[in-house]
Amino acid sequence: MRGTLSLCQRTSQLLLRGRRRATKATNTLIPSISYCTNIDNNTIDGPQSPRVKIFDRELKRKQRDRAAWLMRPSDPFVDAVADNLLDRLEDCKKTFPTALCLGGSSEAVRRLLRGRGSIEKLIMMDTSNDMVKLCKDAEAAQQDSNQNIETSFVVGDEEFLPIKESSVDLVISCLGLHWTNDLPGSMIQCKLALKPDGLFLAAILGGETLKELRIACTVAQMEREGGISPRISPLAQVRDAGNLLTRAGFTLPGVDVDEYVVRYSNALELIEHLRAMGETNALLQRNNVLKRETALATAAIYDSMFAAEDGTIPATFQVIFMTGWREHPSQQKAKRRGSATISFDDIQKQFSSDS
Repeated sequence: MRGTLSLCQRTSQLLLRGRRRATKATNTLIPSISYCTNIDNNTIDGPQSPRVKIFDRELKRKQRDRAAWLMRPSDPFVDAVADNLLDRLEDCKKTFPTALCLGGSSEAVRRLLRGRGSIEKLIMMDTSNDMVKLCKDAEAAQQDSNQNIETSFVVGDEEFLPIKESSVDLVISCLGLHWTNDLPGSMIQCKLALKPDGLFLAAILGGETLKELRIACTVAQMEREGGISPRISPLAQVRDAGNLLTRAGFTLPGVDVDEYVVRYSNALELIEHLRAMGETNALLQRNNVLKRETALATAAIYDSMFAAEDGTIPATFQVIFMTGWREHPSQQKAKRRGSATISFDDIQKQFSSDS
């Protein structure tokens, strides 16, 4: 306990010292109120401002090209997230003949569908040519329950969906939308692509993801370089997810959160896993050079602060699941405010008298 306390005190002192003598500017995530160019500005409240670019989309495409060659045949973490997301289709009595699956973990989604949603036609889209080719080859090689689904493959960008309006019944995005520069705009395009009463399912990484790596990286940079630079991308917070769904115009929005803790033998294995998932840093204002001594210090601090008794290190992945529907007259609607005929005071008095 004493050793742990002294390490926490040392970390606090390093953080305070780094703030005083930091020489490198830190990134500030500025909330964007802009939307994609193919959105009707008349439907948007507030002024239209230039899009704030946070991520290098071309770099992210190259990272996904690399991930197509490094991807594991079956990743337990990715499969768990995809399976959890697809479980929501079993809660729906409605069928979804035509589905659009956006980048991220699209191959895991296709492989784990297993007839859920009664999908007849599946459109798989990714920004990476190599990833699309990987999905196409996997679909041709595997003989599973999805062989009756007509599958087509498209190379496209989530920020500019090449999908006709009101053309699909279901949009699925598993671990991909958090890399878009304009997340509200991308979600609006997903809503427009849906037919009335169509379903939007998405899983994105939340702000608590890789919190152990963030701490280790910050302490190592301040100790070795005297300042910090962005090494891990900013991610949405849980409180923002419901606002995103409402802002995009979805009805009956639903948000829930799961945390997955994956254990690795060392920090290098964690980085290799992130590369295989295509989840490495793609910030525009990133520092392209990582000093060797800073990298070694990060690994050492990670191990000293978070290692378990068996020598493994944990990495936390916070996953935010979002559900929303495109509006339709048959959907449930909230009553108008003030239309209630019984007050909560009357209900409370009734229960009080019964007890």
